[in-house]
Amino acid sequence: MTMPPANENLLGIYLKDRRAKLDPTAFGLPLARRRTPGLRREEVAQRANVSATWYTWLEQGRGGAPSADVLDRISQAMMLTDAEREHLFLLGLGRPPEVRYRAPEGITPRLQRVLDTLDHSPAFIRTATWDVIAWNKVAAAVLTDYSTLPEGQRNVLRMIFHDSRIRAAQSNWQSVARYVVASFRADVARAGAARNVQSLVDELCATSAEFASMWRDNDVQAHGEGVKVLQHRTVGPLSLEFSAFAVDGRPDLTMVIYNPATPEDADKIRALLK
Repeated sequence: MTMPPANENLLGIYLKDRRAKLDPTAFGLPLARRRTPGLRREEVAQRANVSATWYTWLEQGRGGAPSADVLDRISQAMMLTDAEREHLFLLGLGRPPEVRYRAPEGITPRLQRVLDTLDHSPAFIRTATWDVIAWNKVAAAVLTDYSTLPEGQRNVLRMIFHDSRIRAAQSNWQSVARYVVASFRADVARAGAARNVQSLVDELCATSAEFASMWRDNDVQAHGEGVKVLQHRTVGPLSLEFSAFAVDGRPDLTMVIYNPATPEDADKIRALLK
């Protein structure tokens, strides 16, 4: 495959291509007397509130580096998807746009089926604010039966700091709690959700001196992967290796999968499921 020249105007090429693929009728514009498909440059410029001359220069590679605000307005003017908007920023500024947190809308049935195919591995999907919104039956048996909790109480931090059963199941609660708080802080910042979780943080600071102390430490940590040791009330000690995965196209969601660390742990999980 031939690579494009290093000095090729990739931003301009992308803008021109996107503009040519837009349907004028979707923007309430007439189709009559158009020599080329898509929107005209001046129509995009007007929608983005920039001058037509400057926008033309931008497509031609003559306009200088655009600001993030201008790229955002052009993105909105062209009604770009999140993936297209990110690509626009990468071409124009060499970095992705600042995150715009949106409350999660649940998961697709297809993603739930992915969870359900994991016959002996507890797995769940959580939001950037650590609310569990989907899980498989193994997670219900090994970790927590989230279906028994009110929807607003399926938050990992609330469960760690306020559910005595979950606290008792941790082999080293203090270490687990610090890890959760530090990972939560990192995820919230990455998702741009600090304002969205402020009420939760205030609530936990008011109701748990331990949380308040850990929150004041300002520690951050990637969730990533590791080993979790549970003291399960039915089968006793249970070691699980966990990994966290981003859900492509859904930056607000993370899938966490726990695998039995040893054959003996796998046998215990099978016994629970029976």
